[in-house]
Amino acid sequence: MNKRKYFFSKKFVCVIIALLLYSGAQAQEKLTFNLEKALEIAQSENPTIKVANKEIEKKKYAKKEVIAGLFPNINVGGGFTYTIKKQTFAIMGQTLKVGQTNNYNAGVNLSLPLFAPTLMKSIDLSAKDVELAVESARSSNLNLVNEVTKAYYQLLLAQDSYEVLKKGYAQSEANYEVVNNKFKQGVVSEYDKIRAEVQVRNLKPSMISAENAVNLTKLQLKVLMGLDTNQEIEIVGNLSDYENNMYAEALDVDTAMVQNNTQLKQMKLQAEMLDKQLQLNKSAYLPSVSLTSQFSYVSMANNFKFGDYQWNPYSTIGFTFSIPIYNGGGRSYKVKQTKLQMEQLTLNTQNLRRNIDLQVKNYMDNIQKSIEQVGSNKESVKQAEKGCVIAKKRYEVGKGTVLELNDSELALTQSKLAYTQAIFDYLSAKADLELVLGKDKAVNTTQKNEELNK
Repeated sequence: MNKRKYFFSKKFVCVIIALLLYSGAQAQEKLTFNLEKALEIAQSENPTIKVANKEIEKKKYAKKEVIAGLFPNINVGGGFTYTIKKQTFAIMGQTLKVGQTNNYNAGVNLSLPLFAPTLMKSIDLSAKDVELAVESARSSNLNLVNEVTKAYYQLLLAQDSYEVLKKGYAQSEANYEVVNNKFKQGVVSEYDKIRAEVQVRNLKPSMISAENAVNLTKLQLKVLMGLDTNQEIEIVGNLSDYENNMYAEALDVDTAMVQNNTQLKQMKLQAEMLDKQLQLNKSAYLPSVSLTSQFSYVSMANNFKFGDYQWNPYSTIGFTFSIPIYNGGGRSYKVKQTKLQMEQLTLNTQNLRRNIDLQVKNYMDNIQKSIEQVGSNKESVKQAEKGCVIAKKRYEVGKGTVLELNDSELALTQSKLAYTQAIFDYLSAKADLELVLGKDKAVNTTQKNEELNK
């Protein structure tokens, strides 16, 4: 019996271990994606986008709440009154008590607005508020796309820089082995050996920093995408893949698209909302008319014999209207405040437009400079590679020094880093320009906004 228990307990432990190992393997599964997939994941998982969509839903419900004011308002009510002391009348020297001890009433009240200008203007204002919420969600999406795109490019830069430094470090180690072997043979001086060793040690901290930068940028990208920080990720490609399309993309930039800038659109919607608010404030001067109706039953008695009660119906229908005459000038002050807000918004819009034009010009200049820099740095890489080969040959035949060899390796590493940095600067400026121009990316935002407005 004990052996059987031992067998089953051992089997149970094995199953648990197997499940843990399987779940651990599943948790460590690497996620590989490109930029388009990264944007798709971010737009579905990032909490900022989810919050913005919830805000749209909230505004839509607020609009429906205002529209509900156009429908009939029906209330069912009732009441009971117990008379402690009945009302007394004196007539011709006699005293009479009027009323019953128990009084009951129950009925239905209906109210329907027929002419409510303030309510109608409130509905128009709520509709614009929904549009502003949709544009605000679009703004959140554009900002997220910009941040994820730049984080993706930043990770590419970190990885490419790490690979450049790793290759430079490996080449320095190979050079050190050559110099060290020659030193042991008495061909070169100890100074050459020390210089080669120092070169290796100087590159080590840079390579470690580059590796840490890769891990940090990966973490940043995962946070922006809404992924778990323990999720292993791998991105596709490198910065040099974007070089071929740089010139064509720069020519396709249409700065006239600045009208799609989300800040300008939001200010335009705010101006329209203020116009609706002004109309709403002015509508407070207009009268309002409502239809009212009441249907009820009333019963009175001096006892609690409900079966003997006589219930008498009572019903009315009519109209109520309200004409505003004077409220101390409050309505006039609201109109003046709204007009001042409209003037402020006009000035802010003008200032924003100037700043946007400045940003567009700055990003366009950065794009052009980065393109020129990429071409220059690419040529520098070719020359540095050629110089490195020459320096190595000169050192092998004894005509060059280890200092020339180290300098050529360092120049090659620096030129490669400058080349990748120039491509990153171009991509970063392009991403910022697309944000300023309000260029939608990865999703059909117009279609999405139409769905949200339904």
